[in-house]
Formats: sequence, structure tokens, C-alpha cells
Amino acid sequence: MYDHRKLGRELDLFDTDPLMGAGLPYWLPDGATVRHALEEYVREAERLAGYRHVHSPVLGKRELYEISGHWSHYSDDMFPPMDLGAEQVVLRPSLCPHHALIYRSRPHSYRELPLRMAELGGMYRSELSGVLGGLNRVRAIHLNDAHIFCTLEQAAEEAAAALSMIREAYRVLGITRVRHRLSLPGPGGKYVADPELWRRSTALLSDVLDGSGLPYERAEGEAAFYGPKIDVQVTDSAGRESTLSTVQIDFHQPERFDLHYIGADGAKHRPVMVHRSVIGSVERAVAFLVEQHGGAFPAWIAPTQLVVLPVSDAELPHAAALVRRCVEQGLRAELAAPEQGTLGARIRQARFVPYQTVVGSREAAGGRVALRLRDGRRIAPAPADDVLARIGALVASRSAELWDEGEGVAPLR
Repeated sequence: MYDHRKLGRELDLFDTDPLMGAGLPYWLPDGATVRHALEEYVREAERLAGYRHVHSPVLGKRELYEISGHWSHYSDDMFPPMDLGAEQVVLRPSLCPHHALIYRSRPHSYRELPLRMAELGGMYRSELSGVLGGLNRVRAIHLNDAHIFCTLEQAAEEAAAALSMIREAYRVLGITRVRHRLSLPGPGGKYVADPELWRRSTALLSDVLDGSGLPYERAEGEAAFYGPKIDVQVTDSAGRESTLSTVQIDFHQPERFDLHYIGADGAKHRPVMVHRSVIGSVERAVAFLVEQHGGAFPAWIAPTQLVVLPVSDAELPHAAALVRRCVEQGLRAELAAPEQGTLGARIRQARFVPYQTVVGSREAAGGRVALRLRDGRRIAPAPADDVLARIGALVASRSAELWDEGEGVAPLR
């Protein structure tokens, strides 16, 4: 059982400083590499699914959140407003009001819908210090968020497609301990008072879950203030459960922001807003993956994918040239020079790196690479171009396997 807070610091992924404050971790180079790999994956998955990416500011006028309903229903979890002349501005608690404004900024026809808008953006929650912990509960959150503006007839299909994207991402990330929840309002919560809104959105999400064939549970008191949601719950190595991904159908904010599109009849119609997050917050996703893999990330996520270990200083020039070739081919490679310790110590130090290659006089003279895989297997010496191409193909495919002798890959000579 791993604790990401302890292991993340041991692996130099992230840390905190009292001068930055609780719940505000900073990312070290290796940690930033892990999160960038996740961000690149999800951006590409969104692009292929027809999303367009936007970028919006982390501040908004208080009036914006009054319109969205956050101020009346969610202000206890927001940072206090800041006076700016005669106005007040607020650190945003979510991205959806900004995306509603972006949609509203241009006229739209039914022919454009569904319009899928995505952003990996920052948002801020005024979490109490007692609930903060590592990367799981933080005050500065970077959310893989998206909002789909569509017709009522398209809403269920778009929500189902979002759920399918989540399942595919979990397959790629190797996340298997998953539970689906239909989160509903409960007694005493600060929810939008519109029974018809809740009935319609709950019915649509129930149909999506039923159509997916996935088992799910209904949970009262877990809904967003403006509507129900599908929560994808993951379980960490200690058996603790948390929400990683969500899908929501929202009739509330399109009405609050007076969003519309021109229908085939030439009249104005109100769009439906589908909220979805494939990997949730980057912080929570990395925390989960650190604990799931114990620091031994799949090669495509690993901060260093290949380490080159020259036996002595005589092989340093050849080893350094091999590292440069790796970097030029898009691999994250590092040189572990003899000055860093004995060969055995350097191998142990690189135990989490997926691929190791020891460069002795024979390898330097012959231009061949002999691989040690993280799982203990050894691959026979082969031309460097063949080895790097094989690793590159596995990384590009985001494979969970360290080595693949299957079809479509030229055998090593």
C-alpha cells in the first residue's frame, strides 16, 4: 500500500512550502512531466472527439457568479471577493460560467451543435485546512473540464459519448477499481429550486447509465447545486474512495445566461449544457496514479523513460550521444554518469525507470544497445535504431506493456 504524499516527495514529484500555503503544492520537474503527459493525452483524445480548446481567466466579477448561481449556493467554498476599484472580482470556483460567456459571445445555429468546448484550467476552492491532504484535496485545482452545448435531442447521446471517453481513458491509465454513481440532491442542501429541471436531467442521466450497461448506485446529497451528475468513483490502495470523473446535464445555467441558438424554424431555442471531465483534476489523477503504480509509471507517463549508464568515463561520449539521439526522437532519457556512484548503485537509483541500458566498451564500439527492463527482463543487444524505434512505438501507443514482440513491430536483429 502506497501513500502518494510520502512517495511523491521521495520521487521528487511535488512538495509544499509554508510560504506558499497549505493546499497549494508546487510541482518539481519530474512531477510536471507526469502531469504534462496526462494533459497531452486528454487534449489529444478531446481533439479526436471533436472538441475545440479555449482558455479563460481564473478571475471573474462577483456578478458573474451571482448570475450562475454559485454565489448564492456555493459561496462558502469560494475565496472572498477582492475589491478592484468600484468592482469586486473573485477567484473562480469552476469553469462553466466562463464557458457560458464564451458561447454567448457569438451567435449560433442549430447546424453548429453539438458545440464541444474544452479547457484544462485553474479554479480555486476555499477548503478548510483540516480537510487538505497531499494532491487529493487542494485549494488550487487544474481541472480537465469541458462543456457541450447541444439540443435537447442530442444531450443523452453527448453524455453517453463522454462516459465512453472516460472508460477509454481509464483503460489507457490502467484504472480498474471503478464504481458509477448517480448523484442526486438530498435534504437540507443548497440546490436550485426547480423540480422540473431536476426531473428532466435525472431522467436523461438515468437513461444514459441504463443504456451503458454499467451497474450504478443512486446517492442522495451528492449532486451539484444546479443538477444531478454521474460520478465515476475510484478506490485507492488503502480502500479510500473519491470522485475522479463526472458527467452532468445542466438546464440551469443556459437559462441563467440566456443562451440560445437559432433553430431550423428560424426561432431562438435554449441549448442544453453537458458538463464532463474525463480525468477530473490533474492533482487528484496524479495522486491516484502514484499510489496505483507505486511510482513505477507506464512508460508513456514516466518522468524518465530510459536511463543510459556508462560503465566508466571512457564510454561517456558514446553514452551522451545515445541520450541525445533518444531526446531527438522524442524520448525522455537521462545520463547516469560514473561520478554518480557505482554501476550497481546507479541501477538501483533508476529502479523506477522503465528502460535501462548499460554502455560498456563492447556496446560503445558496436553501436548496439542491450536493455534491462524495469520488471527484470533483459533484451539481447541490438542496433540502437531498432531498440529506440521499438520503445518509441510503445510510448506513442501508450501501451501498458514494457516490451511487445507482437505483429507489426520489426523483430530485433
